[in-house]
Amino acid sequence: MIGAGPAGLAVARALAERGLPYTHLERHSAVGGIWDIDNPGTPMYESAHFISSRTLSGFGGFPMPEWYADYPPREDILSYLRSFADAYGLTARIEFEQEVVAVERGADGTWSVTRASGVRTEHRDVVVCSGAQWNPNQPTLPGTFTGEVRHSISYRSAAELSGKRVLIVGAGNSGVDIACDAAANAHSAAISMRRGYWIIPKHLFGKPVDVIGESGPHLPARLESKLFGGLLRLFEGDLRAAGLQKPDHRLLESHPIVNSQLLHHLRHGDLIAKPDIVDSEGSTVRFADGSQADYDLVILATGYEQRVPFAQDFFGDSHHPDLYLSAFSRRHPGLYAVGFIETNSGAYQMFDLQAQLIASYIDERDQDTASARRFSLRIAHDRPDLTGGLRFVASPRHQGYVHAPDFKRYLRKIAKQLGWRSEGRPPRAVEQRGDRPTPAHLEMVS
Repeated sequence: MIGAGPAGLAVARALAERGLPYTHLERHSAVGGIWDIDNPGTPMYESAHFISSRTLSGFGGFPMPEWYADYPPREDILSYLRSFADAYGLTARIEFEQEVVAVERGADGTWSVTRASGVRTEHRDVVVCSGAQWNPNQPTLPGTFTGEVRHSISYRSAAELSGKRVLIVGAGNSGVDIACDAAANAHSAAISMRRGYWIIPKHLFGKPVDVIGESGPHLPARLESKLFGGLLRLFEGDLRAAGLQKPDHRLLESHPIVNSQLLHHLRHGDLIAKPDIVDSEGSTVRFADGSQADYDLVILATGYEQRVPFAQDFFGDSHHPDLYLSAFSRRHPGLYAVGFIETNSGAYQMFDLQAQLIASYIDERDQDTASARRFSLRIAHDRPDLTGGLRFVASPRHQGYVHAPDFKRYLRKIAKQLGWRSEGRPPRAVEQRGDRPTPAHLEMVS
């Protein structure tokens, strides 16, 4: 197993619950993956918060503490991941500062894993949990811009924006967060978007918006999209009045922007919305609507490529590898990946379901059971439609995109049919986490 972020921890627990032996490698010196802001190469920044709520984001059998905010800040997410690893005895089994540089498959079907130290080990299975947000997608800015251009992966603090004329390119959740940081701290701030997007507030009627969605009514995805899209239009009004373009897709047919500050800053003039960039010269950037403005800093919040540098030959050149249920290699038995799913909801519960399915399959396969043989046929031939009937926008990011409720239902259905467990169990002995820990406890787990 490669990587000790949230995906790697979910897999480690699932294997450990079944008593399966494993080797767990992590190139950093601690648990946490991208949520550790001190992890070299992480895209994490100081103002980051979860975009799915605490209620629906915890791993099965180990909910996030009730004293956490509805949308926890990065420090609390890191503490949660580390307390999860400690509670299940996973931390002590991780080999830290062990970077993997190559994964190769032998003629007999076994896998060899080579570390930067030169150590090479053999394994029957390899689970890649190295994450999808380490390799920036960095397009070239049109024209001859002479100011500073950088990808958002290098952004850490709002202090970096002070006194500068800042343009953020891209409307993913990190791009919108950085734009809000710029609105409050930069000399001037703008955000460039190729298309119109739905802006989903984090709360509706005082409740986290995903909790409302989870509680129903449970309708076909396209009908839910229409219903909640109408509710958002009623709640927010015409976004064009804030300078945004009209969305060219239905709600949930693109990665959702979950943010309650963006419209505030746009409507107060602290942030300006711009369309796509068409040219630049010197410090001047020109936009598709004919407007232009001068900037000192352009931050490209243009996403990431789902790359696995140490095993790319086995995952192919496409933005999204052809993995059954975004987890099982169809072409290379014994190769799995967790943490590369693209979806319109929080991911941890999906990581957990994938991890449980992988562990169950490995356990049953080693016993040569009928259920394992049945699942092997699924890996080769089953191609379910997990879009919920939604027509996702045509972009590289949305290749292989899934509708979260349909995805979770399908994995649970498969596990039930095969008689496999789909949920993680509570740890044998975990301290009561319903009350806020003492400062000493916080220091221990963070």
